[in-house]
Amino acid sequence: MSERASPVTQTEEQHHPDEQHDEHESTADSADDADDSGSKTPSESPPTPVTTGAESVVRALENAGVEYAFGVQGGAIMPVYDALYDSEIYHVTMAHEQGASHAADAYGIVSGEPGICLATSGPGATNLVTGIADADMDSDPMVALTGQVATDFVGNDAFQETDTIGVTTPVTKDNTFSSDPDRVGSDVSEAFALAREGRPGPTLVDLPKDVTNAETDSEPDEPRVPDTYEVQQRADPEIVAAAAERIENANRPAMLFGGGVIKGDATDVCREFAIEHDIPVITTMPAIGSFPEDHELAMEMAGMHGTGYANMAITHCDTLIAVGTRFDDRLTGGIETFAPDAEVIHVDIDPAEISKNIRADYPLVGDAGTVVEQLADAVDATPEATKWRAQCQQWKSDYSMAYDAPEDEPVRPEFVVEALDEATSDRAVVTTGVGQHQMWACQYWTYTEPRTWVSSHGLGAMGYGLPAAVGARLAADDDQEVVCIDGDGSFLMTLQELSVAVRENLDITVVVLNNEYIGMVRQWQDAFFEGRHSASEYGWMPEFDKLAEAFGAKGFRIDDYDDVADAIDGALAYDGPAVIDAHIDPQANVYPMVPAGGDNGQFALTEDQL
Repeated sequence: MSERASPVTQTEEQHHPDEQHDEHESTADSADDADDSGSKTPSESPPTPVTTGAESVVRALENAGVEYAFGVQGGAIMPVYDALYDSEIYHVTMAHEQGASHAADAYGIVSGEPGICLATSGPGATNLVTGIADADMDSDPMVALTGQVATDFVGNDAFQETDTIGVTTPVTKDNTFSSDPDRVGSDVSEAFALAREGRPGPTLVDLPKDVTNAETDSEPDEPRVPDTYEVQQRADPEIVAAAAERIENANRPAMLFGGGVIKGDATDVCREFAIEHDIPVITTMPAIGSFPEDHELAMEMAGMHGTGYANMAITHCDTLIAVGTRFDDRLTGGIETFAPDAEVIHVDIDPAEISKNIRADYPLVGDAGTVVEQLADAVDATPEATKWRAQCQQWKSDYSMAYDAPEDEPVRPEFVVEALDEATSDRAVVTTGVGQHQMWACQYWTYTEPRTWVSSHGLGAMGYGLPAAVGARLAADDDQEVVCIDGDGSFLMTLQELSVAVRENLDITVVVLNNEYIGMVRQWQDAFFEGRHSASEYGWMPEFDKLAEAFGAKGFRIDDYDDVADAIDGALAYDGPAVIDAHIDPQANVYPMVPAGGDNGQFALTEDQL
């Protein structure tokens, strides 16, 4: 195991990552730099009075305890950046606004508090939309602040004007056009509170330049949600009692942990319930880490590329206790074949998710931890399910995730992922892009802790991994490694953010599983399109290890199995951003696989079974 001390911690003396630079001198030119070194001396005096709308915006963030913000400067947002200049909030200038939104999203996942991203009007705001939509799909807490043209110009097709409210309404939990300088800071405070309250999600405040430039002495309200916003915490006690009786009488019980277990900080209570009552646990992809995968009850991830044993458990259980999941299509496959013999107990804080995709026999609306505690109090006896538990263990043996790795053949991606896992601590944070590499990172890394898996699930946004690693690094504890497992296609989409990792001297290890394909597309083309590789072959990829060096990072390359250990050890030991260009078997595929809309119990282990 490689032990490394990250240059980024949450302690006061290391609040600014660029203060930790050694041979990597900061080249940051963001608007919050206060001297040539890029560092600022925290003020011990009381806050100065608010004099502008922009200062009220920043004061709202400070009152909320915000430490980091991610963004790109521009004309309409410039007053806010000017106000940030004297703030202790550390601003990370990203290379692209999409990177800012992904970094903020990942910060929210790892920290549990809303990540903050900023952009100017027009293209700045629209470039945030991919990350905002990702946070919306995955219920991640995030606040986006966008500049807007002056109110007198709104609707006149002014330079860099876009209807940001109209564009983002479908992909935000709440958004606000802030038109009053006396109210603008409170609008930001409310957006922060809404982003984390109940079911988390992204909020946005659109900030016209005349509003943020305007004079005001109005201090923002403390973060709080509107009085009209109500979240049900406890489920109906009669339904809880009925669900408890069903659990006690189950012959084949299974728990399904969704992302809401982690978002709702319900990991401990859900684990305790499952272990006390000896119930096998399946997870969705967003819930990876909510239950330790090395526990005997762990069936791991279910769904399209879930383990065979997880899919068998879901298919054959008679009672499914689902907590904090929206039952998306990548989990369920065909609705009619999903858990066909089960009575479903569905716990979710959002009533809109109950019976939306899978009918709930016992709908329990409320906070995940609170409702599972209600169930724990109501369940008097552990279900008699000895044969069922033995069957689940047998499936784990029958459908193990074993693979062949002949030394005279190209490197298997699974081998690289497992080697990385073995070289890092149990608390290492893993970020990914989207594609085959994402699935291998799910399947062949053993996750034991929540908030250590950071990926794009519902939206499936390629390019997520590297900017997410930037946000994750700033949110993680100093003794946690941060590893980005990426694909060549995903990495190519946002590799400019490597410049940010170098400038800020962030201790991040990026491993590019390079097969010179959009691998998941190629796999589907081989399976369903007679092997016609239309626009999926990427034989013109750069040498990522050399490209890393050009950015100022450390580059490593893997061509065969003999390179793996040295490359991983060298990258992890390097105190700063490192990139491993791992050339893997270009024909490696992800299995098990359930075809879209298929039966989870009829998963394929090879292409000829599809």
